[in-house]
Amino acid sequence: MGVAQDERRLLCDLFTELGPDAPTLCDPWRARDLAAHLVLRERRFDAALGILAKPLAAHTQKVQDAYAAKPWDDLVDLVRSGPPAWSPYALLDDVLNTVEYFVHHEDVRRAADDWTPRSPDPRRDAALWKGLRGVAKLTYRNSPVGVVLRRPDGESVTVKSGPNPVILTGHVSELLMHAFGRARAEVDYDGDRDAVTAVKRLDRGL
Repeated sequence: MGVAQDERRLLCDLFTELGPDAPTLCDPWRARDLAAHLVLRERRFDAALGILAKPLAAHTQKVQDAYAAKPWDDLVDLVRSGPPAWSPYALLDDVLNTVEYFVHHEDVRRAADDWTPRSPDPRRDAALWKGLRGVAKLTYRNSPVGVVLRRPDGESVTVKSGPNPVILTGHVSELLMHAFGRARAEVDYDGDRDAVTAVKRLDRGL
C-alpha cells in the first residue's frame, strides 16, 4: 500500500469520526464539500475540468453539490473505494494522489484548534518531498523574490530563482502545506525582512 492509499484511509476514518459538518482549512467548505470534491475529481472528468477552468466552474459546482447531498456514509464510501480501475487516478495513484490526499487530510486535521503536526515518517516524507518540488515551483512562481525550501536535515531545493532569496525551513509536511497556501503550517523564515513579508503575502492557494 502506497502513501496515497494510507492518506485516503486516514482521511476517510477522520471523515467518519468528525461527520459531514466538520470544518476544513478550505473555508467555506465543510467536510462534505471536501469529500464531494475528491469524488468529483476522480469520477467525473467532465466536471473536474472546471476546478481549473473558470468557464466550466458552474457545471463543476452543480456536480459537486449533487455529491455533497448524498448520505454521508455513502459519500465517504465513494472516497474510500477510490476511482474506477480504468481511471488515471487508479493507474497512477501514487503520482496523482499522494500530495492531494495528504494535503486534504491535513485540511481536516488542522481545522481543529488543538491540532499538532504529525511526527516525521521517512517513507511518507520521501514521497511528499518528491511531490513538493513540482508543486512548489508552481505555487511560488509569482514570488518577487527567490524561494528556497529546506528540510531540518539540510537538504534543500530552490523553487523560485530571484533576488533576496527567502529560505523556508520545516519538516516536509509543513513545507508542503505552506506551498499550498495553508496558514496553519509551521515553517521558519530566513531572509531580508521585506523579502520575507513578500513571501508571506504571496497568493499561492491551490
